Amino acid sequence: MQFLENLFGLIGDLTWGFALIPFLVVIGLFFTIVTGFAQIRFFKRMFRVLSSKNQTEDQKAISAREALLLSVGGRVGGGNIAGVAVAISLGGPGAVFWMWAIALVGMCTSLIECSLAQLYKRSTGDGAYRGGPARTIIHGLGEDFRWLAVLYAICLIASFAIGFNAFQGNTVAGAVQESLGIDRLWSGVFLAILTGAIVYGGIHRIAKTADVIVPIMAVGYILLALLAILVNITELPRVIYMIVANAFGFEELVGGGMGVAIQQGLQRGLFSNEAGLGSAPNVAATARVRHPISQGITQSFSVFIDTIIICSCTAFIILLGDVYQPGSEDVDGIVLTQQSLASHLGGWTSYFLTAALLLFAFSSIIYNYYLGENALTFMSRNSAWVHGLRWFVIAIVFLGATAPNAAAVFFFSDPLMGVLAVVNLLALLMLFPTALRILKDFKTQLSEGVARPVLNPDDYTDLDIDRTAWTGKLPDDD
Repeated sequence: MQFLENLFGLIGDLTWGFALIPFLVVIGLFFTIVTGFAQIRFFKRMFRVLSSKNQTEDQKAISAREALLLSVGGRVGGGNIAGVAVAISLGGPGAVFWMWAIALVGMCTSLIECSLAQLYKRSTGDGAYRGGPARTIIHGLGEDFRWLAVLYAICLIASFAIGFNAFQGNTVAGAVQESLGIDRLWSGVFLAILTGAIVYGGIHRIAKTADVIVPIMAVGYILLALLAILVNITELPRVIYMIVANAFGFEELVGGGMGVAIQQGLQRGLFSNEAGLGSAPNVAATARVRHPISQGITQSFSVFIDTIIICSCTAFIILLGDVYQPGSEDVDGIVLTQQSLASHLGGWTSYFLTAALLLFAFSSIIYNYYLGENALTFMSRNSAWVHGLRWFVIAIVFLGATAPNAAAVFFFSDPLMGVLAVVNLLALLMLFPTALRILKDFKTQLSEGVARPVLNPDDYTDLDIDRTAWTGKLPDDD
């Protein structure tokens, strides 16, 4: 076991601890500049996905909005509540600024990776689609790169479907036990049953579930944060100044100053919004849309919701209160957020936060499961493997919830996520010319007065795309 821990520790050092975060930042900046700041250019267009018109009449298909909410449900989790608190404690208020910065850059990376996943998606024959980096590599780069796609798929299953689901179960059970006094066993049973009921409904039930619980959890948390901000509205300018001043070293509140603020902000932001890590494209590919770029724009919006909106809510809750003490490194992120919220609005908010955390974590569990299922179907078409994965994930969620130290067993999750991120970024660089090609097509149609650009597969006969995935009745909006 010690050998394995050392091995995965080395992998983690070579990815997250050495070059991955700068790599993500540089690539994001490169994509942003070359695409002409696409995430800014199409910002107003992102909100169109929220319209009720943006739904497909085919009940078997996943709409753009459902894919958006499923990805938001996966991106938004404990990191938005606990992770932001830890970033502020270790990096100071300036970490929030650098979280915002990496989110703006990550929005473009997400646009590119999700557009490519859409372009190379495959029809399952029942009105649904599958796609993601593994299939993008195979159909975009060719069979010579199958080994790279398989490596990606293995890392995705191990890190998200298995490791991170154990962490999510552990987080929920711990929070429920702390605030409500309910034993971990009962939380584990409840989560396992609920997980089984959803995952056995397939991607359609997963998407429909996300379509309901994600707006509830996100809007509820945002409203609570806005209430805390309104109560302290006169302090808001001071907090904003403190964030900017600390970000650039004008006001050092923690040891390490600006350098630590940048490190914590970038790291927590990337962990939260997952832009460039190759996870969200698996969900983006399920949507039925008119043009691949449409879903890329939608998933760019998902990054904005996760970091610019939800993470900012947590940051203002903490920084507008008097619980946070600069320089205190011995911190429990959940506790800091709970205590800060209680200082604004009262002790009842700890129960609300527990409920929000439950919804955040559960939406992440079903999202993580789907990522694993999608990767598994890439490697094998045998349905028995999928059933096996479902039962295994249910067991993992139960184990993670009931055993306080069970999550420590899954120490391989972060290092393997680092590996799949490297694989995904390499593929994105090699396929970036193709992404620019479909982006140019999208912008050309807009300039010609086409309100809702449509991909014409006849224009891409040189690419290995599934023509059946781009025919049939289209949704009313993009």
